[in-house]
Amino acid sequence: MNDSLNSATSRRDFVRTLSLGAGATLVGAQALAGPLRWLAGAPAADRQLGVALVGLGGYSGGQLAPALQQTKFCRLTGIVTGTPAKAAKWKQQYNIPDANVYDYKTFDRMIDNPAIDIVYVVLPNAMHAEYVVRAAQAGKHVICEKPLATSAADARRMVAAVKKAGKQFSVGYRLHFEPHNQEMMRIGQREVFGPVRHLAADNGFSLTTPSWRVDRALSGGGPLMDMGIYCVQGCLYTKGQVPVSVTAKFIPNPDPKLFKDVEAGLDWQFQFADGATADCRTRYTENMEGRLRAEGPKGWAELTPAFGYGGLAGKTSQNDGRLNLPNINQQAAQMDDFAACILHNQPTRVPGEMGLRDVQLLEAIYRAAETGQKVSTKDVVQLIDRTSTGKALSK
Repeated sequence: MNDSLNSATSRRDFVRTLSLGAGATLVGAQALAGPLRWLAGAPAADRQLGVALVGLGGYSGGQLAPALQQTKFCRLTGIVTGTPAKAAKWKQQYNIPDANVYDYKTFDRMIDNPAIDIVYVVLPNAMHAEYVVRAAQAGKHVICEKPLATSAADARRMVAAVKKAGKQFSVGYRLHFEPHNQEMMRIGQREVFGPVRHLAADNGFSLTTPSWRVDRALSGGGPLMDMGIYCVQGCLYTKGQVPVSVTAKFIPNPDPKLFKDVEAGLDWQFQFADGATADCRTRYTENMEGRLRAEGPKGWAELTPAFGYGGLAGKTSQNDGRLNLPNINQQAAQMDDFAACILHNQPTRVPGEMGLRDVQLLEAIYRAAETGQKVSTKDVVQLIDRTSTGKALSK
């Protein structure tokens, strides 16, 4: 396995560049209390949990490893890579002992390593299932990047494997721990502007050179599997409901050679049981700012950009319209929350079942686009993050 699959030209670098260019940290009196509010008063952990990163591409190197230098409840203790030069570099940079360095053949030996508590799978989509299952069989808690899998069948297998192992399983949904997106959850789910009647979301970037992202065998699809999942997530956690149906269509293919295996772009609409709708767009042909908007009978709220690693900003129709909220290290908050859940025997707000739900929805969107018909989503896992509303996670 070659880690160059997570290349420097990935959409993660595009998102990072876009978001950091959008503005500096915004801090104000209205800032949320943070993703670890439920830990207030809880006893401090007597140790940090050890995290091993599987796949040392752009996201691991540019975001996760640096974030693990800021975390309170976990730290970087291991790596898995098929590139010896990367192993040597990371060992030196992060003081990782030889005993905690693995390749894809020696991966399973982790079962005998108590220095590693959590395995974070950061590989091309089609490889998620294998390494989540193997991590669970090695007795480790697991975080997996999104989308959880390239099929609902694989996602179910992953959830079952971690459950059988008696370990916790979380998806890399960092935005659930980000103040602007938490505020959208609050506004939508508490119906601050009345019941949300319409949502809009878009996310994409211009991909001009071949990569694993346009190889269906590795990616499972095009921008819907990569950037569109943010739109799926944003609409559901803002509305506070799972849609009951979807319609969709592919955009015309501007480059049949580059996009021979996957779609170049896709538009879809979710329909909810109460009549609300969500119109979404994703592209590999357009640098989209990344927008999430919710409208109700008494006003609206919008994040632009909504999905980047930083520089997020929002406004509403209320008062002066500005959301004075902080930009935080999302990855550090995400990983700390998961580690704290393990240490204090609490459920994660973004469990593997949520990842399964979203893979089911992605499959439904593709079926709708391929058939031109409305596709029911009523059998999709019914799970919504309600943490920001002060309610328990709902299944």
